[in-house]
Amino acid sequence: MSDEVRAHTALHVLKGAAVEVLGVKWTSGVSVNDSHGRLTLQLDRKPTEDEMRRVEDAANRVITEDVGVEEMVMGRAEAEERWGDLVYDLFPIPESVTELSICHIPGWNVNACNREHCSSTGKIGSLTISKYRYRANKGVLEISFDVG
Repeated sequence: MSDEVRAHTALHVLKGAAVEVLGVKWTSGVSVNDSHGRLTLQLDRKPTEDEMRRVEDAANRVITEDVGVEEMVMGRAEAEERWGDLVYDLFPIPESVTELSICHIPGWNVNACNREHCSSTGKIGSLTISKYRYRANKGVLEISFDVG
């Protein structure tokens, strides 16, 4: 399993942790390069140091639990009926697309995503937030991380 696949799967785990701890909903950007990634989320305030520690702890808890990662292809209408707009981020999917590739970590995260993922969260190894930056002018939180 490549570092890039592990880091990409970690994006989904980290997003679930940010939803749980910070109450975020929308991802506005993602980036993965080898074992390093960055997740950009819409947030209306700067998180505290304690909140960011809790985000990292929550992500690592799900990694340690070795939760299965489900990949499925389903009709867009079925995905929306099952999960509503949670399958989307702020990257528009053209209306002409009627079938979605879904990455689902049960009880944690669901997103339309056509990338390759680990079969379970334990294969990520661990996640360390290397830095984060809140950009008040854009209302976004950028979280950089490494998997190991």
